[in-house]
Amino acid sequence: MQQFEYASPASLNEALSLLGSKWGETDVLAGGTDQISLMKEYLHTPKRVVNIKGIKELHGVHHSPQGMRIGATTTFDELAMDKALAAEYPSLVTAVLGIASPQIRNMGTAGGDLCQRPRCWYFRGGYGVLALQDGKSLVPNGQNEFHAIFGGGPAYFVSPSSLGPALIALNAQVKLVSASGSRMVPVGKFFVSPQNDQSREIALMPNEILTEIVVPPARGVKNTTYEVRHKDALDWPLATASVALTMKGSSVGSARIVLGHVAPTPWVATQAEQALTGKSLSDDVIAQAADAAVADAKPLSQNVYKVQLAKVAVKRALMEAAGRA
Repeated sequence: MQQFEYASPASLNEALSLLGSKWGETDVLAGGTDQISLMKEYLHTPKRVVNIKGIKELHGVHHSPQGMRIGATTTFDELAMDKALAAEYPSLVTAVLGIASPQIRNMGTAGGDLCQRPRCWYFRGGYGVLALQDGKSLVPNGQNEFHAIFGGGPAYFVSPSSLGPALIALNAQVKLVSASGSRMVPVGKFFVSPQNDQSREIALMPNEILTEIVVPPARGVKNTTYEVRHKDALDWPLATASVALTMKGSSVGSARIVLGHVAPTPWVATQAEQALTGKSLSDDVIAQAADAAVADAKPLSQNVYKVQLAKVAVKRALMEAAGRA
């Protein structure tokens, strides 16, 4: 690991004053479950590391009639144990409990989950977010069984965020703060598919800190997450689906369906949402929505299987939302 300056500020303003103006100068440390690995592998070589875990205003779950605010340094364990969160936002708690390692749940944070770097082995091997060699991506003709089936390049990694799909389905936003002010960004726009190797996968700027996640009220909204995994032990899912349905009587008034681990960003299944709107959640309608969710999939040479898994995830998430799990 390269030598670096370490700072542990007690306030947000102090932390912001320590950030750099471009990537590579300063890294923010929260749970450290990804950051430390990046530094050990020399993928990140910051001159300064700013630890934000001691900043009290960035911590905790706060409920109000206006919704829920999750501090960036709130751990997965704290989210899993919040009974009010589980009652109103079961899709989020299911995503949290899918993280099978007690150690990761104890250390990993909500903000860190959204800001973590790709788990793609080409990126982790030092080939950058686009996995380029001699100007061409190594992924399409390489080892790609866990890579994207949506997006079509130039990025082929899959977003590793556990919370992202559920937060997008729930129309959540993140608060990004710099020394000059703050801005609210919908989680759906926070994730970005890089178009060049100098880009990041998120809309965060190097002089900003993600301070909190804001989730609107979801009382009466049927929201669920279903994950398909290779094994129950610590690992990332092969495909997930998060759904949020607002009902009008027995029919779907509006639907949000977001797939995870199938694209460089959480993937909004617009066609599946349209297939549900105005219809009751019959078996046939659910099957049609599941088919529509993967209609535009473009699998690579070794990951065709993920198309079926994504379809199954959508179908089972919808069946759970309909009370027929």
